Amino acid sequence: MPLSITAFFPAYNDAGTIASMVVTADRTLRAITDDYEVIVVNDGSPDHTADVLADLQSRYEHLRVVTHKKNRGYGGALRSGFANASKELICYTDGDAQYDPREFKLLVDHLTDDVDMVQGYKLERGDPLHRKVIGRVYHTIVRTMFGLPIRDVDCDLRLIRRHVFDEVELTRDSGVICVEMMTKITQAGFKLTEVPVHHYHRAYGQSQFFNFRRVGRVGIDLIQLWFELVLLRAIRRRMPSSRARREA
Repeated sequence: MPLSITAFFPAYNDAGTIASMVVTADRTLRAITDDYEVIVVNDGSPDHTADVLADLQSRYEHLRVVTHKKNRGYGGALRSGFANASKELICYTDGDAQYDPREFKLLVDHLTDDVDMVQGYKLERGDPLHRKVIGRVYHTIVRTMFGLPIRDVDCDLRLIRRHVFDEVELTRDSGVICVEMMTKITQAGFKLTEVPVHHYHRAYGQSQFFNFRRVGRVGIDLIQLWFELVLLRAIRRRMPSSRARREA
């Protein structure tokens, strides 16, 4: 049975990189299957991302553009991408060119019948020192808080079977959606495999998630998510056994 693949990119002020991402993804998927689509979620970009995408649409028949009139945040853009994907496999990465869309093929090559998700992990982080430090601290905290058995929570190069989202509902609009997604996928018992991928220096634009100004907000979001996905879940799991002891 031929592969059916959606590749999508959340984009915010990525006018300088999104064209290369779309062209590379189109070429990569075309070499894998005839049944594919490329989606860009333009998350209310005030730069000329929309103009670049309009030109690309006139040239690439497999490209679809989803436009948010107002910025919904990284999580909101991811949720739109997953909601609009029409193929059985969904791969995505960011529109800022820090990951290589040619490595979508690497993800596909590691997808076996018993695997629901292929998760990348960075061979080396191509960021300034302060972002490497923040990223390392963030990853350590998140793995500990949520008990995630993966190497790299914030590696945004992923391939997921669409049926996963029949059981996993994503709700966050901020960057902590990646923690929400990975926690819910592992808690639901889906099987994943990990592969090493490349990560490159950001040549255009600025990070919308990891910077010092947002650290406090991210911390609050993580605590709220932990309360919902870890603490309340543990309480609910204990309730039946507590009730049974009382009845006994």
